[in-house]
Amino acid sequence: MVCRWVIALTTCGRLLLSATPAHAETGYAAWLRYARVPDAATRYQGLPRTLVVLGDGPVIGSARDELVRGLESMLGGRISVATAIGRGPAIVIGTTDRINATVRTARVTSMAVDGFSLAWSRLRQGSGGQASNDGGHLVIAGQNDRGVLYGAFALLRKVALGEDVSRIAEREEPAAPIRWVNHWDNLDGTIERGYAGRSIFFEGGRVQDELSRVRDYGRLLASVGVNGVAINNVNANPEAITDRFIPQVARVADLLRPWGIATAVSIDFSSPMRLGGLDTFDPLDARVAAFWKDRVDALYREIPDLGGFVLKADSEGRLGPSAYGRTHADAANVIARALAPHRGVIFYRGFVYDHHMDWRNLKNDRARAAYDNFKPLDGAFDANVILQIKYGPIDFQVREPPSPLFGALEKTNQAIELQITQEYLGQQRHVVFLAPLWKAILDFDMGVPAPTTAGRAVSGPPSPTVKRLVSGATFNRPTGGFVAVSNVGRSMNWLGHDLAMANLYAFGRLAWNPETTSEQIAREWTGLTFSTDTQVVDTVSGILLDSWPAYERYSGPLGAGTLTDIIGPHYGPGIESSERNGWGQWHRANGTGVGMDRTAATGTGFVTQYSPSVATMFESTASTPDELLLFFHHVPYTHVLHSGRTVIQHIYDAHHQGAADAAGFVDRWRRLAQTIDRERYASVLAKLEYQAGHAVVWRDAINSWFQWVSGVPDANAHSRRLPLRIEAEAMTLDRFSIGEVTPWETASGALAISCRSGGTCAAQYRYGGAAGRVDLAIQYFDENDGASRFSVSVNGRDVDTWSADADFLSANANGHTSTRRLIRGVELATGAELRITVIPQGGEGGVIDYVEIVPASP
Repeated sequence: MVCRWVIALTTCGRLLLSATPAHAETGYAAWLRYARVPDAATRYQGLPRTLVVLGDGPVIGSARDELVRGLESMLGGRISVATAIGRGPAIVIGTTDRINATVRTARVTSMAVDGFSLAWSRLRQGSGGQASNDGGHLVIAGQNDRGVLYGAFALLRKVALGEDVSRIAEREEPAAPIRWVNHWDNLDGTIERGYAGRSIFFEGGRVQDELSRVRDYGRLLASVGVNGVAINNVNANPEAITDRFIPQVARVADLLRPWGIATAVSIDFSSPMRLGGLDTFDPLDARVAAFWKDRVDALYREIPDLGGFVLKADSEGRLGPSAYGRTHADAANVIARALAPHRGVIFYRGFVYDHHMDWRNLKNDRARAAYDNFKPLDGAFDANVILQIKYGPIDFQVREPPSPLFGALEKTNQAIELQITQEYLGQQRHVVFLAPLWKAILDFDMGVPAPTTAGRAVSGPPSPTVKRLVSGATFNRPTGGFVAVSNVGRSMNWLGHDLAMANLYAFGRLAWNPETTSEQIAREWTGLTFSTDTQVVDTVSGILLDSWPAYERYSGPLGAGTLTDIIGPHYGPGIESSERNGWGQWHRANGTGVGMDRTAATGTGFVTQYSPSVATMFESTASTPDELLLFFHHVPYTHVLHSGRTVIQHIYDAHHQGAADAAGFVDRWRRLAQTIDRERYASVLAKLEYQAGHAVVWRDAINSWFQWVSGVPDANAHSRRLPLRIEAEAMTLDRFSIGEVTPWETASGALAISCRSGGTCAAQYRYGGAAGRVDLAIQYFDENDGASRFSVSVNGRDVDTWSADADFLSANANGHTSTRRLIRGVELATGAELRITVIPQGGEGGVIDYVEIVPASP
């Protein structure tokens, strides 16, 4: 059953009120838990328990039902609903026109689209209303129905955080009209770069029968102001816009509509040929234009509020206008003109580059591609085309400068593309809170001059930041905003890691108001998701805020990129994978230095794509910030940073510090054992312990490789307090064989032992250290082609047993599959025999790298 326009609001209300399953603290409710507020009866005694709803429609109905649901859950008691103001105080909700017509003393002034105000007022009835009253009323007024819904969620957020609402008088307007998420879901139910299970939209080539998660997802998105969802992969299957499939898309739209969310579809540019039976998809061919008009009209007949399309063309093998010598503007405009009568938009992805570049040519540079492709077309796009620009010029790296396109396009609508999905950033197995990364981009001053009209500068700052440029306001463009890739899946907690949900929340909050600080978002999200307890908020928000710097330290140094396996799953370390191929993510490390020379004087000239002031800063090593040095300059390993350290020593030190930071997350989280619910405490602890182990893999791989290639030793090696490490190949082996690991740096000493001979294998070690209580760390490789069984014993007594049954996206022993099993609190006597037994299963060989022994944690 779905809530179509024709279904009674009361029916929809009952459906929506049952949206969240009754399971205890699975993470499904995310930040909309609506936990009982401490001292609610005292703290919110002045908050009216009557809700007056002015108006109707599905979005207003959602606002009504959410307020009833949230306030009853958080405050206890019952919230009564009315359609007219009575004699007592009330919470009154409605659009500004209805509020002003009914509540004369409210005097709500005009607002931007989707804006809202929250304010107390002593109200008097308008003409035809009931008797006047002396009660104080809390008025939620929205510029439109969505604004009312957003105002309702804003009030609920304040109550959930225990904020004082007794004197509230606030007005909020979104920074930009576009606040969308893109999904990379395939029609067969798989998700490209999906790390939390299968698609919530599709299965088996069609929209799923059971779509309750879609409804609940729409509720989460609406609560943070997201107003559009593109539901299928940008590497699009043309089937998504066929007559057979459109009614299925309409079912999704029906469930998102009550949350004020427009549904959008990603399209394949070659569809006129693949679907329409034409012999061409040339955008300047009248038959192609007719095809797009036919498909657009068919979609709007079923989905009258369709948001529009997302298009990826001429990129990474996708067909595009270059096949006919046409421009990207030609491609976008032929579709935009079909959408325009329906007020639809097309997002044209600016992620266009040649992935077959000659790596031997030092002037080639993937970073130049977006500017080179789109700057000459500024002003050639129709008004309902939005150029979707990745935040950096490469591809969602841990540290990049902003794309120069943000400052270069004056006449083209633009939206910044962010990625909630942690493709290069730990893939939701590592906690990496992305708000600080996004803020570094959004707050960047592009140094562009203020626009002029008839030779006169228009109002506004002389050097707009990225957040202003994408809003559409700076150059008076029709529209613009924020888009993020959000590949939620069927994992109960949506993204596979409870802490990863902070990124979905952060995107919505920053898209609404990019002035919001990372700390405010982290603390707000923590209070809503876990508890407003001071220790919980301080600890969890602290971990979140420290997580991106930590990941940067143990993965990609100084703007070189994340040094991951870019031709594989983009997850574990694979330092040389980006070199000597056409993908253009080169870091140019060799025996004498590291970094891409992108200067005008000696390099690729990429810096010239920025405004003169920014280009001047990046042209010189003296003025380039350390964190971006290797993005713009190839320097010797002995180059001294502003910090006073050499580049090579920074690499060594930062990777050790990053691994220590990740280990610290575990210790910090463990202090919350008595204050976080048992289910989520255990789930997050397991993730953080895994991350701490994988951070060591990153640390050792990067440092070993750079020491090998540079020949420069770690000057601080003598002072590093490292655990006792026993290489597996040095143990006494029974049936195990010793072999090399590829790439070599992803195994300690480049070697590991494997049990591929069949039967059971064993490795033994006689402990010669002091007796005591220790933690054992077993570093092994959890390949995805089997589920080997491991067991560990001390003097014949079993201390742990587990199966290597995770899926780390590789069937080989490497940096993706290297995994740590931590066994805490083992009593180890001098001379004790430590034994590891492996029973291989499937194609997995029960591969072991090393064992570490450290004093037990408290």
